[in-house]
Amino acid sequence: MEKREIIAIVGGTGKLGAAIAGRLAKAGREVIIGSRSAEAAEQMASKLGLGLAGRTNRDAAAAAEIVIVAVPFAAQKDTLAEIAADVVGKIVVDTTVPLMPPKVMRVQLPPEGSAAVRAQTLLGDQVTVVSAFHNVAAHKLITNAEIQCDVLVFGDDKEAREKVVALATEMGLRGLHGGALVNSAAAEAMTSVLIFLNKTYQIDGGGIQITGI
Repeated sequence: MEKREIIAIVGGTGKLGAAIAGRLAKAGREVIIGSRSAEAAEQMASKLGLGLAGRTNRDAAAAAEIVIVAVPFAAQKDTLAEIAADVVGKIVVDTTVPLMPPKVMRVQLPPEGSAAVRAQTLLGDQVTVVSAFHNVAAHKLITNAEIQCDVLVFGDDKEAREKVVALATEMGLRGLHGGALVNSAAAEAMTSVLIFLNKTYQIDGGGIQITGI
């Protein structure tokens, strides 16, 4: 039987990180929750159960083959710098959306064009960056409910993209290839649009679905 990759969730004590960790653990994946504080990570792992482990962000990243980064845009740069040495030769899945409070309902992409391209620039060519999970509501993901939401996955390495598409599917979502990493700008921007739609039409965490597939 082929050994499946260990997955680390850097920023795993946040809402999205914890939700992803829980879904993957329920799917039978070995998952390590990372946080700036090992104690906070261990507490979240204990709260969620499911065989999850908790460590510092660096220790979690060092122990995993796939590292999912789930931190706010304001923390992205420092977090990636913290784990950079521990993710060389690995897949880093960046979930960052460039929301800039208080105007979170307005699209505000960074100078690099997207948070994902920014992550690749910060980590360098020895790391394979894939981006995903921008448009799924964390408060729904943390439940056992079926979620009718597609996850667009972006990356320049098709094999790495396929691994993340598979993870989304294991989580009960539908992962779809969205093309090159630069295309991540579309999903990142869509998050602000969804926040606006959710507020305007009183939607409880609306997502996206691609028709015709």
